[in-house]
Amino acid sequence: MKNNNDTLQRFIFESTDIRGEITTLSSSYQDLLALQKYPPQVELLFGEFLAAVTLLSSRLKHSGMITIQARGTGPITTIMAECTQDNKLRGIVRGDFDTLNGLEGQSTLQELLGKATLAITLEPEGKERYQGVVPLDEEHLSSCLEFYFYQSEQLPTKIKLTSDADTATGLLIQQLPSSGDHDKSQEDWQRVSNLLETLSSDEQLQLSHNDQLYRLFHEQDLLLFDPTTMQFSCSCSRQRTENALLSLGRKDVLELSAEQGLIMINCQFCSQEYRFTAADVDLLFDPPQPLLH
Repeated sequence: MKNNNDTLQRFIFESTDIRGEITTLSSSYQDLLALQKYPPQVELLFGEFLAAVTLLSSRLKHSGMITIQARGTGPITTIMAECTQDNKLRGIVRGDFDTLNGLEGQSTLQELLGKATLAITLEPEGKERYQGVVPLDEEHLSSCLEFYFYQSEQLPTKIKLTSDADTATGLLIQQLPSSGDHDKSQEDWQRVSNLLETLSSDEQLQLSHNDQLYRLFHEQDLLLFDPTTMQFSCSCSRQRTENALLSLGRKDVLELSAEQGLIMINCQFCSQEYRFTAADVDLLFDPPQPLLH
């Protein structure tokens, strides 16, 4: 029975160099789906992206965000999910979904994205941005992410992602650099990764975190940490929208205001609408000066 909705939990295998994360998203996933109308196949892949970015958010040690984004030539041209260090999720999918009408069930990455690349971007606040890019040439997102870790960080990683109309889930295990006996470390990794491969999609969607981990690893010494709550939250604001208008420059914004009368800007992530009248635009570029006493 599920009882871990909208949580991320970290765990470690004691006396080994293996760590892991497990997540289940429900309300946050549904909040994001409610903002846009996506075909079922797109929803399923979007759920996997959201679960994946939640798992990878543990790499944020300081304030900032991590983003997983794919761009392709298929029916989906852009799909992205991001998570902040304080566990706030958002994401979006763009494309021509009419071409998916003939496809049923869960589609492969190639059917949905065509020729595509996957970018994982770390943006620590106040520090240098880091981005790794890999081709999306595997059948499943999990395999592409495993290759990313192998290529960019030389860390053996196994990931299981699945989603349905209600829930998005993921489980990740990763072997850290060996701190002792290399042969034992390799044996530990082989044993744990083989056990993970036996986990079915139905089990991920139906079992609690405790039940999944017990089913897989009850013979291992595993320490499971307290859950962290995840939620959908958009970082847009009127202030950010004003800054975007200022960046366009006075001339262009005044021309736009004169043409439209009312400038309306919608956030592509949450559909929040920001309106700027001609008077708002004037104040934006000519704010009142403070009175001198």
